[in-house]
Amino acid sequence: MAGLIDARLADLGITLTEAAAPAANYVPYTITGNLVFISGQVPFVDGKLEYQGKVGQDFDTEEAIACARVCALNILAQLKTACGGDLDKVTKCVKLGGFVNCVDGYTEQPKVINGASDLMVDVFGEKGRHARFAVGTNALPMNVAVEIDAVFEIA
Repeated sequence: MAGLIDARLADLGITLTEAAAPAANYVPYTITGNLVFISGQVPFVDGKLEYQGKVGQDFDTEEAIACARVCALNILAQLKTACGGDLDKVTKCVKLGGFVNCVDGYTEQPKVINGASDLMVDVFGEKGRHARFAVGTNALPMNVAVEIDAVFEIA
């Protein structure tokens, strides 16, 4: 029955925006077999890039968690497009990969990426539990604080 995940999003007060176009020579997602690979998503909000800077310098951990959640919302927007508008096709969030643009010595990358992980579980329940990585880096494209990619299984 289509619409269960859309109803869950509404219950959470979430309205997905249109999926962003790629910023370079790549596609926003690729489907192979029953897997959807979502390209790295950055914190676009209403078409405007937000959260530019380093975690531990320009943003604290709580702000970075919010940034990761924005990236996750953009992942869901791409996923919805990949699923032809029907997120009920998702059978599993397989993996998230999180990059945090941070200062040397910053060690809370896993906590930051929880902003995305928690959202996947909130939206998909047990199907939202996934493997992942959370790493720090000295730079990300467009100086964003967080970038996250994802792999989902669909029916």
